[in-house]
Amino acid sequence: MSGGLFTFGETMGAVAADGIGPFPYAKSFSFGIGGAESNVAIAVARLGGRSTWLGRVGPDTTGALISHRLADAGVRAIAIEDESFTGLMVRFRRSGEFMHVDYHRAGSAGSRLSPADLPLAELRAAGILHVTGITPALSETCRAAVFHAVETALAAGVPVSVDVNYRGKLWSRFDAAPVLRDLVSMADIVFAGPDEAALFVDGEDHLAGLTKLGPTEAIVKDGARGCVALINGERHEVPALPVTVVDPVGAGDAFVGGYLADRLAGADAAQCLRTAIAAGAFAVTVPGDCEGLPDRAELAALTGGDIRR
Repeated sequence: MSGGLFTFGETMGAVAADGIGPFPYAKSFSFGIGGAESNVAIAVARLGGRSTWLGRVGPDTTGALISHRLADAGVRAIAIEDESFTGLMVRFRRSGEFMHVDYHRAGSAGSRLSPADLPLAELRAAGILHVTGITPALSETCRAAVFHAVETALAAGVPVSVDVNYRGKLWSRFDAAPVLRDLVSMADIVFAGPDEAALFVDGEDHLAGLTKLGPTEAIVKDGARGCVALINGERHEVPALPVTVVDPVGAGDAFVGGYLADRLAGADAAQCLRTAIAAGAFAVTVPGDCEGLPDRAELAALTGGDIRR
């Protein structure tokens, strides 16, 4: 897998109430998988790149489903079977604008990941290592694995991508801020929302603050407003594409996957950002965490052909 994306973290089963309204009145449910890192791996694979995901899963049908779904999407999955259970998320849309998510993951297989699980030779041969701010929040061993992976990649000259991905249900802003700041300071590429950047960047210029920490590529993703980026000293602004939003879950991961897929393919910064915007827009038109991630032909149809093949 030399030259491809390597990522790791917890992927869970995802129970979603169909339709919109209070959870007790839902008439039907769908069951899939979801996880920020695996979503990005799928996005890269769908766009023609090579990607590997690593994580721990339980000896249960949900763990088996994760392995099968990732393989079907073209991702090389290293699913380490653990004696604990595979985590679960339950979500519903209370209204058209508000999504509620509950996590059942304390003590899960995914939270038991450790530095010993990392295939260091593969990390050193990767094209990009991608990690998120979710994994360090899961446990001390997960946090150690993230920093060990980043240090290993940097020592081998492998670019490191970090999506801040702050989750308030996993840890407080006070606890998260110094850890995420340290992680971002080691990255070559950083993705953050405005509120996430404000965790550890002072002032209103989030891009300047992020790059001062160390990354040469800082991208602030801002939903319906598109994105702004400072890449190797050059500022970019790309508006969002007008689409009908069906489900906003996974849009940020699709954006990151689109950017990294094109970066792995050698595209310039402007092209990477256009693909990122288009991938994020496409993802929100389909329900689910990763079900709506597009391939190149679908992106071309959405943008009128303004996406490289």
